[in-house]
Amino acid sequence: MEIVNRVANSNLITIDLEDWYQNGVRSILDIKDWLFEGLILREKDFRAQVTDFDWSQYQDHYVVLTCSTDAIIPGWAYMLLTTMLTPFAKKVVVGSKEDLEVLLYQEQLEQIDYTQYQDKPVIVKGCSNKPVPENAYISLIQKLQPFAKSIMYGEACSSVPLFKKKK
Repeated sequence: MEIVNRVANSNLITIDLEDWYQNGVRSILDIKDWLFEGLILREKDFRAQVTDFDWSQYQDHYVVLTCSTDAIIPGWAYMLLTTMLTPFAKKVVVGSKEDLEVLLYQEQLEQIDYTQYQDKPVIVKGCSNKPVPENAYISLIQKLQPFAKSIMYGEACSSVPLFKKKK
């Protein structure tokens, strides 16, 4: 009896979000050390540190701006840092590494022509070796659902059904 790979012969399309991972160095710039006692932003001192800082070390990096203390940081401070980083960094965000990954995936997911999945069964691969945030999966489903015939999650041999278009 011949063994037939039904998955390989099916019209099932696998989407692996890891394929859209943006390679590059991720860096966190924590400004707590630029604050008086780690808590107070003194504009004159802050601007001096910004001016004296070597921004070129962030050449082609994805940069996360954050403050790990409970300091209240005025919005202009992050904007000022961004003006200094823009000539060097690929992307600058305020928040966490996960916020950065979500934004990078959002940009990638906006570029996809979802009509290629029209009326096709799709499986979204679950396991990945690169950091794929949960929100990337959520965004993918929202963009994919109007087109796909069905959406599953996992691997072809053990998938979880998520959506099936009504006939």
